[in-house]
Amino acid sequence: MGQFGSGLRRGLCATLCASVTFLLSAGSAFSAGELNIYNWGEYINPEVLKKFEQDTSIKVNLSTYSSNEEMLAKIQGGATGYDIVFPSVHMQDIMAKLDLLEKTDINQYEGFQNIDPAFLRAKSDPKGEYCLPYAWGTVGIMYNRTKLGKDITGWRDLIETVKAKNLKFTLLDDVREVMGVGLMLNGHSVNSADSAELQQAADTIIAMKPYVAAFTYDSRPMVVSGDVAAAHYFIGSMIDVFAHQKDLGYVIPEEGATMYQEDICVLKTAPNKENAIKFMQFYTQPEIPALNMAQQTNGTANMKARALTPDNIKNSEEINPPAETMKRLQIFQDLGKDIRQYDRLWTKIKTAQ
Repeated sequence: MGQFGSGLRRGLCATLCASVTFLLSAGSAFSAGELNIYNWGEYINPEVLKKFEQDTSIKVNLSTYSSNEEMLAKIQGGATGYDIVFPSVHMQDIMAKLDLLEKTDINQYEGFQNIDPAFLRAKSDPKGEYCLPYAWGTVGIMYNRTKLGKDITGWRDLIETVKAKNLKFTLLDDVREVMGVGLMLNGHSVNSADSAELQQAADTIIAMKPYVAAFTYDSRPMVVSGDVAAAHYFIGSMIDVFAHQKDLGYVIPEEGATMYQEDICVLKTAPNKENAIKFMQFYTQPEIPALNMAQQTNGTANMKARALTPDNIKNSEEINPPAETMKRLQIFQDLGKDIRQYDRLWTKIKTAQ
């Protein structure tokens, strides 16, 4: 996982149904009527792919990965069958430096006018000449209000409550996300490379450990069942919150939170570049990201799509945070060699008694 996070950050499980999963390998033969998509596990509504196939008669083959690292390693390892990937913003910048991405001029397509310019976050692609903003979301706290006996406002509130009630919560098994919590609780940037700030963040997390049941991505069922009172988790957990509105909640902590964003990019080695660009154009249609949001419960950069989503999503300030909340969100940047400091402290956090 390292600095690149986990595929489970989307708040959903890591694999799609076998009917839409197709594992690719380098050297396979592809016809002109195919599109080979490589995406995070369960990070796209199968109905979106079905509609693309119906609209274009292009056969979609989908395979999945669980982290930016895994995807990059596969591409750098020589896998040439993939057309489209969905890197996080900082990974897009890394892939741009490595000259792995095709210039698509998607920003010249008429549908690109639906994209909120605020989501052109990649430093390597400020105009959207290469990639198309896909989806985004926050990493906050999913909680069981029945166990806690209240709604919570953030990390300090959660910690005080579990201490008083002798309860436990989970943290993500992700160095950047967990260190990010420690950094934000001390008023620092989640991209800090200052050794003193990083040590302070690690100490803050270690002090939490008596109340941490586990570092895990598999915590949603634990919160639903009440086995733990809360979980450090992604906005995709709103699926459970909507299903159990009396018992569950999700909060973007008042102390701040991280956000993620993935973009649709075409690889330079893509065997079906024309079909890949057709998919990007297809995804600018507002009804398509709206269809995706309805199943994924995350955000979209497509401004017109937001009005087409179900009311529970459209009206959710967790999924569509107001401007004041957006100011509290931070997004990860590539740390380069400074990630080694995080990894060393991560080892101390995990082994501390």
